[in-house]
Amino acid sequence: MFYRPEDGHGLPHNPFNAIVTPRPIGWIATRAADGSENLAPYSFFNAVAYVPPQVMFASTSAKPDRDGTKDSVANIRDTGVFCVNIVEYAMRDAMNQTSGAWNRDVDEFDLAGIERAECETIACSRVAGAPASLECRLTQIIELPGEANFTVFGEVTGIHLRDNCLKDGIFDVLRFNPLARMGYRDYTVVREKFSLARPGE
Repeated sequence: MFYRPEDGHGLPHNPFNAIVTPRPIGWIATRAADGSENLAPYSFFNAVAYVPPQVMFASTSAKPDRDGTKDSVANIRDTGVFCVNIVEYAMRDAMNQTSGAWNRDVDEFDLAGIERAECETIACSRVAGAPASLECRLTQIIELPGEANFTVFGEVTGIHLRDNCLKDGIFDVLRFNPLARMGYRDYTVVREKFSLARPGE
């Protein structure tokens, strides 16, 4: 099968959503200028640089009360900071609860019963029980072609690691089983790993 996206795919569901998979989930915490807080998952998320450490996430839809974008991007525009929380399998239901298109005055921490903690380097909350949290300062927001498509880049200024995720000096993902997005309504979980040495190492 071949299709041009501009012509449509003719399938019951868009296959593009499932091609780039699995995708890590960035559970983005933000605080608005008025002090209200937001927590929402984004599966267009990844690390993009080591030194200084930098991450990105993309928002691809809008809410009527947010001027062409969603709460996360709107809050980051106003404050210049955000916190990325890593999602473990055990928190899948809480994460899913925060994915709704809730009104801007809804605090998803409270909605999903998630304990929060204050970040160290930025004025923002983080998910207290997350395996890892990345405190970030905005570097740039890029508007992409299409309606309501924005990519947010941030420099990581502080990193929280849950103590029980460390083993022999390594951040061991098998100790918390990270959740990843596939496509449609499908997710997967990391439960095994293997190592490969690069040529010449």
